[in-house]
Amino acid sequence: MISQFLKLEWKQYFRSSHWQKGIVLKILMGFLALYFIITFLIIGVGAYYILKKEFPEQDPLQMVNSYLLYAILGDLIVRYLMQKLPVMNIKPLLILPIKKSKLVHYVLGKSSLSIFNIFGLFFYIPFAIVLLKEGYDVAGVLGWLLTIILIIQSANFLNFLINKNNKVLIFIASVFVLLIGFQKFEIADVIGFGGSIFDGIYANPILSCIGIIVLAMLYQLNYKQLRNSVYLDEAVKDKVEEAKSADLSFTNKLGDVAPFIKNDIRLIWRNKRTKTVFLMSFLFLFYGLIFFTQKTYRDMPAMLMFASLFVSGGFALNYGQFIPAWDSAHYKMLMSQSFKYRKFLESKWILMVAMTSILYLLSFPYLYFGVDIFLMITAGAIFNIGFNSLFLLYAGSFNRKRIDLNKSGFGNTQGTSATQFIIIIPIMLFPMLLFWVFNKFVGGISGYLAVVLVGVLALLLKNVAMNVIEKKYIKDKYVMINAFGKEA
Repeated sequence: MISQFLKLEWKQYFRSSHWQKGIVLKILMGFLALYFIITFLIIGVGAYYILKKEFPEQDPLQMVNSYLLYAILGDLIVRYLMQKLPVMNIKPLLILPIKKSKLVHYVLGKSSLSIFNIFGLFFYIPFAIVLLKEGYDVAGVLGWLLTIILIIQSANFLNFLINKNNKVLIFIASVFVLLIGFQKFEIADVIGFGGSIFDGIYANPILSCIGIIVLAMLYQLNYKQLRNSVYLDEAVKDKVEEAKSADLSFTNKLGDVAPFIKNDIRLIWRNKRTKTVFLMSFLFLFYGLIFFTQKTYRDMPAMLMFASLFVSGGFALNYGQFIPAWDSAHYKMLMSQSFKYRKFLESKWILMVAMTSILYLLSFPYLYFGVDIFLMITAGAIFNIGFNSLFLLYAGSFNRKRIDLNKSGFGNTQGTSATQFIIIIPIMLFPMLLFWVFNKFVGGISGYLAVVLVGVLALLLKNVAMNVIEKKYIKDKYVMINAFGKEA
């Protein structure tokens, strides 16, 4: 029966129009996945020797164990935002003499093979093999590796239980940030506590059985939840939800663009994909920590500028590159209304500028890394507000792919085309190159000033730029209506 399910999904996947239309993008995504696999593999093989060389007095396994608690919480956050729920088109199968339990077990079993469960193994398994090669206790290493695999699978099933519960996400993210803060400001030894747990599992491999019990419980909870939903009447009936309306009266002060901004805010918060983009923009605030905490990048100021752009530009970059495809489901209706196209575009611009400003204000703790770093973040924020917001609006006029907002966010390539890849070049490489040239050949604060001046100049020429952008959208109006009217 399982083989029959696999055959049906194989045929459905390759016979769909989406597969034929997105073949090039899927090849690119395949190469990206291969890149990450090779990267994890190299790190997994070399981690032991790198740690041993850099920290000769410490045990590499204990060092890895010390940070596993952070890795587990980070994995849960990433899964919540990116991992899709296990999907199988079971409606046609519900009228056939197939046991519901088999359908549920297949869906859950399929989720175990998620790419999120596989990537990490390309680090942990090679690392465990190196440990065995270096003479570590065989039973201890195998027990440790089994525990890691069980934790990965448990996170998989736990994510399906808590998925789309924003309160749980906020709780996990808060715990994650608090633990980092406790360790950073020496309030508690989080690293030592987390390390002792996994060191104990290595010393007593029998403790890995606890992971088996936890995984079995989570699997059973998922099974009961899905089993109670696999009925024909549940599959065909429409889901009715009570509409909840937030008080957005504060936007009325913005005049004619207020109705569009209200619609955009509701669209962002009520749909899965846009909500994911919104929530992920706050995660980009921490992107700078990858670069600002490493001494290596101190001698690579252009890379620091790259990180600075992401700190405040997470929302603008991720939301702006798909304008106006976010409205593709009702774009035809919008274009039949009597309003100035300029107001529609300005509402998008205001939204990007407002979110960039909020993210910039939230980036003030980066002052901890020094005034130079914060000046770079400030320059990046001004560039995002002035240049990038307008450039993203203009680039949006080339979008021709419809987006289904009810589908999951990250990992969903629907609506993605060559346009998104081309956009990245000027909005990221241009300020990096500008900063590098002035910083290297002029020196001082000239690099910051050059990036700031481009942002300010673009802001001063906003009306001129908006006129050009508006004309481009009006010119391509019917082309976009036709393109968005087609099923993705």
